[in-house]
Amino acid sequence: MAKLYFHYSTMNAGKSTLLLQASYNYIERGMQTYLLTANFDDRAGAGKIASRIGIEAEADMYTQSSDLFEKIKARLAAGPCACVLIDEAQWMTRDQVWQLARAVDDLGIPVMAYGLRVDFRGELFPGSAALLALADEMREVRTICHCGKKANMVIRVDDDGNALADGAQIEVGGNDRYISLCRKHFREAMEGATR
Repeated sequence: MAKLYFHYSTMNAGKSTLLLQASYNYIERGMQTYLLTANFDDRAGAGKIASRIGIEAEADMYTQSSDLFEKIKARLAAGPCACVLIDEAQWMTRDQVWQLARAVDDLGIPVMAYGLRVDFRGELFPGSAALLALADEMREVRTICHCGKKANMVIRVDDDGNALADGAQIEVGGNDRYISLCRKHFREAMEGATR
């Protein structure tokens, strides 16, 4: 039975690596997958999902106005597809998450979404909030804080490494802009954050 899965974590936990590994496992068994990523995330190049460990794959791109149900339906009409995998799922809209749920329910295809749970202020992304509400199964992908505890928060830093408390919720970046921390160290960093 098809399900909607949400794999969530902070930055640098290996979500994209897990997505690419899941896709590889299907392909190795002779099945096709459909990979999707946000059109404005071009860190690895337009239409690519890449991991920090050096693996990557081509992906179809969506915008915040894309109808994901229709994209998935069109992909299925083009030929067999065993699974849909979505990177940076936190950037989807609430409506897009409902479209994924509809694809699972009406088209019978499993959908695995990978993304951040919270932003640099400790607030849920709209896509993540909807996935937490609608996913059939959720799995936390773990990483660690510099102190060795589980990191469940992330801060955004300026060019000098100072934590930022304000700014747009969506800003594409990597290790140069974001640091994963445990709740205690997140709280401490935000107490001295630049506003």
